[in-house]
Amino acid sequence: MKNLLVLFTLLSVLFGIAGPSFADEAVVAAETVTTAAGEMAPAAAAEAAAAPVPNKGDTTWMMLSTLLVILMIVPGLALFYGGLVRAKNMLSVLSQVFGIFALVSILWIFYGYSLAFGDGGSFNWMIGDMSKLFLMGVTPDSTAATFTEGVVIPELTFVAFQLTFAAITTALIIGGFAERIKFSSLLVFSALWFTFSYLPIAHMVWATGGYLFEKGALDFAGGTVVHINAGIAALVGAIVIGKRIGYGKEPMAPHNLPMTMIGAALLWVGWFGFNAGSNLEATGGAALALLNTIVATAAAGMSWMLAEWMLRGKPSMLGIVSGVVAGLVAITPAAGLVGPMGAIMLGLVVGPICLWAVSSLKKSLGYDDSLDVFGIHAVGGIIGAIGTGIFVSPALGGVGVADYTMGGQVVTQATGVLVTIVWSGVVSFVLFKLVDMVMGLRVSEEAEREGLDTSTHGERAYSV
Repeated sequence: MKNLLVLFTLLSVLFGIAGPSFADEAVVAAETVTTAAGEMAPAAAAEAAAAPVPNKGDTTWMMLSTLLVILMIVPGLALFYGGLVRAKNMLSVLSQVFGIFALVSILWIFYGYSLAFGDGGSFNWMIGDMSKLFLMGVTPDSTAATFTEGVVIPELTFVAFQLTFAAITTALIIGGFAERIKFSSLLVFSALWFTFSYLPIAHMVWATGGYLFEKGALDFAGGTVVHINAGIAALVGAIVIGKRIGYGKEPMAPHNLPMTMIGAALLWVGWFGFNAGSNLEATGGAALALLNTIVATAAAGMSWMLAEWMLRGKPSMLGIVSGVVAGLVAITPAAGLVGPMGAIMLGLVVGPICLWAVSSLKKSLGYDDSLDVFGIHAVGGIIGAIGTGIFVSPALGGVGVADYTMGGQVVTQATGVLVTIVWSGVVSFVLFKLVDMVMGLRVSEEAEREGLDTSTHGERAYSV
């Protein structure tokens, strides 16, 4: 009799053959049907039990990680870049970083999140869909999956965390052509580049169905998505916009290295949210990423310093700081995937190679990458991405992946690097040319000689 009642209830709900009052009574009766063991099994309770509830510890960790990445951008990146330019351009760099962070934050809510992590249907290999424009359907009760089955965090937390990645990636680019770009043109370019380069690469690498995701490319926290993507765009911008007036003839030394050191320190601290936060849970994986972010960075700072000491006779503070940033870049794609010894090896390798890239390579090719975004972020990101394929090996202390072979994984990593280089390079070139044709990219010679602080923003960083 009870089974018939349940069946009739289901038919009533599906086909409407019973009136509202009878259907309601039948549903109530069905919900109180006892199990074979004689225990109560209300449908509402079963449904509630099936829905995973966010863990408060994981949620707190992800909110803290989000704040740490914001610390990386403002004030970290702003001060790091600001100290490296000449005094007359200090405020322009700070304004650019703040402006881009604010702009990308809004665009991320409007459409960025939906396109980066939505299901794009037939275009899902490349980009998401419009299902969550303006965060439609995303509520405080919505959840996002982590790497552990059945473990979730609030989706709004995931939205905020990923917002910071999009913002810092776009802001990194300005170092390639600092001291000579129009502020208005930079904002327009940033909006376009975020849309047509960052979002597709993020989707291809991190979203289910994305081209590189499905190929098995490993990028724990953004070696391809963030650093190679931004580094290539910075190089293209430096070439398209051209060299600074007097480059190679006039002194263009950093005006405030203590400020650069403070910025680098804030970057290192904030990077723990960047890398360890990418684990999405407060577990041993986050602890591994945190430890690796310490030791890889320390190793890179030491190896750059020692290489410079041998080559130039003196270990500079700028060299140590640059090595630290190179180490942070290299460990980013590998942070939660390799062991501490693998992280140290990545750091030791990346320091001298990035030193070569920002000195010998830059000089031989003759481009003016003002703050060495390409030499540190793109080159360091490539080393980190390829190195991840090597040191993820369990035999070398890594966590391993399914069906792992070192040769096969290195080829997959190289594919991810190549796709990112080509995509970012082509998109960046087209967008720079388009903005230049419509608005003009570069300030006038008079404005550049005067300095962008006064010519663009009407203020000075220092009164004396």
